[in-house]
Amino acid sequence: MSLDANERPNQPIVKFESMLKTDDVYFFDAEDFEDIIHHYLNNGKISLAKKAITIGLRQHPDSISLKLLDVEVLVFENNLEVAEQLLDKLQLLDGSNEEIYIQRANIYSKKDNHEAAVVLLKKALDLANNSMDIHSLLGMEYLFMDNFELAKQSFMQCVSFDESDYSSLYNVIYCFEFLEDYEGAIHYLNEYLEGNPYCEVAWHQLGKQYFSKKMYKEALAAFDFAIISDDSFIGAYFEKGKVLEKMGKYSEAIESYETTISIEDPTSHAYLRIGKCHEKLNNTEMAKYYYYHTVHEDPLLDKGWLAITDFYYRLEKYEKSLYYINKALNIDGENPLYWKRAAKIYGALKNYIESDVAYKQTVELGNYELDTWLSWAHVVIQNGELDAAIQILIQGIEFYPENATIPYTLAGLYLETNNKIEARLHLVNALQLNFDQLSVFEESYPQFSSSPWVKNIIDDRNRASS
Repeated sequence: MSLDANERPNQPIVKFESMLKTDDVYFFDAEDFEDIIHHYLNNGKISLAKKAITIGLRQHPDSISLKLLDVEVLVFENNLEVAEQLLDKLQLLDGSNEEIYIQRANIYSKKDNHEAAVVLLKKALDLANNSMDIHSLLGMEYLFMDNFELAKQSFMQCVSFDESDYSSLYNVIYCFEFLEDYEGAIHYLNEYLEGNPYCEVAWHQLGKQYFSKKMYKEALAAFDFAIISDDSFIGAYFEKGKVLEKMGKYSEAIESYETTISIEDPTSHAYLRIGKCHEKLNNTEMAKYYYYHTVHEDPLLDKGWLAITDFYYRLEKYEKSLYYINKALNIDGENPLYWKRAAKIYGALKNYIESDVAYKQTVELGNYELDTWLSWAHVVIQNGELDAAIQILIQGIEFYPENATIPYTLAGLYLETNNKIEARLHLVNALQLNFDQLSVFEESYPQFSSSPWVKNIIDDRNRASS
């Protein structure tokens, strides 16, 4: 039994879902089917969208719009060959329909041919009346191609069409940031705010740009305007707290972070920042209280475990510090920061064997920082393994060939092992890299610094440079 939709006063989606539950068949306009299908696609209900497409095409077999929605679903499900075949037929029927080119562009994008996608989207742009969505798609294609300048221009077009398109506004600022054009971002946001003075999103983004340039007073003012525009904007309160921390206003920063907790459920990040502020204020017990709340709220937040570890390390409670870094390692044994902290703590406990193991694990997991190599070598030296320390520093020098600290240290170690040839090579290299650091060598190896052999090398270097 076929019933006209007008006999059912309910909304199209309600009527459609009612139809699916009964044996009744309702008639819908093609536009109603489009609304129904868009609703399901926007809500990720693909199977219901496909049912609506099937029934819609049964009632309106000549509807190009419904066929294009069928193509959209085919592309989404990676049935690209079938989608292209259908697009070929549709193009013969309506070669000036921009949606055909948009869907072809989506197919090329899926195939990672973003240059071809851009060409097709530009063709769609020539045909379209409302081009905002196409500019957004173009922006995304340019992002895939790492062309941030053109991506920025495309998203700017979207914002010019719709000033409340905050997704595009975020993308514009993302492009500015990637191009490290913070001045450009500030100028753009200030211009935008002239026409939208109560846009909390723009004020928030402007504050972040000022923060990145260490313009803390301006950043603070921007976040305050964001809060004036929306006094429940948690992100603005949180960023304001970070600015106040940088300005040394820790009590005010705590108030800002606590506001985020009062507005919404507390977060581990807020607890962590509050803990750090209390530690700066020497409120030791309060700092500890919030650090424990941090890891309770999110046991997987590495910064929380590191905060507790470092808290006890600064208090020289190394056993407790070791206990908490081991808890962190039990959660994530692949985290090089955890292993580096463990190595540092073992070193403070004079357990150099375990410290050596931890530093080795740190490097194997990809931490190649300069102080990692130097600290590891120092620990091995404490174990009396000079040859092993030399090998560690030789690895380190590959990552930091322009740093003088490593060759100065190597020169001293080679002298201790009585290898004057290698010692000379590294000492000459170190002197060339940074003569001013010679004092560090002299302090570390006083037994060699005054020897005639070393003095001759220094004199030779001075003569060569004069």
